[in-house]
Amino acid sequence: MTRVIGLTGGIGTGKSTVSRMLAELGATVIDSDEIVRELQAPGAPLLAEIAAALGADVVRPDGSLDRALVGERVFRDEAARRKLNAVVHPAVGRETARRLEAARARGVPLVVLDIPLLFETRLHGSASRANRGVGAVVVVYAPRELQIQRQIERNGYGRDEAVRRIEAQLPIDEKRALADHVIDNSGSLEETRRQVRALYEALVGADAPRAEGAR
Repeated sequence: MTRVIGLTGGIGTGKSTVSRMLAELGATVIDSDEIVRELQAPGAPLLAEIAAALGADVVRPDGSLDRALVGERVFRDEAARRKLNAVVHPAVGRETARRLEAARARGVPLVVLDIPLLFETRLHGSASRANRGVGAVVVVYAPRELQIQRQIERNGYGRDEAVRRIEAQLPIDEKRALADHVIDNSGSLEETRRQVRALYEALVGADAPRAEGAR
């Protein structure tokens, strides 16, 4: 039987790192951000809907989406963020459901729904979880100050911009309180890896098949 979990976190908590580790162990990861990028490809119908919601200038002359401009706009304007979410979330939900059903048909042991805004979009509620068969929600945690520091170091944001982006999401301590499992990613990569390995084994069993090369 395929087990399904939701994986989320906050900006700068290291959710993508944990997602990769789970994939290395053998999990099938359905990444919402990856789906969004595919649906926003030049010429895709969703791209026209985004332009209609946020303004034609978010599409570059070459037909690609100006993701930096979209990010700047929606993190500064809550109304714009709501418009974007109303366009993007339903489309992503449909594609996620399609990929989930395909994974179940293959009989994979664990599917990870990597959803950055899982709590913000209320996808953790009992009805939503039941509809997708999500058995548990995992939150990747790092303290707020570390979230800020990582954004400054990795993305080159100023402190005010880093804080603005964090505050556009549910506070990480609230997400941690809502989680079924927490991965604390405030230490070393090896400490995080140990936690991820223990979680994987708890979910699918220590003897479950792993991807080649996984430790």
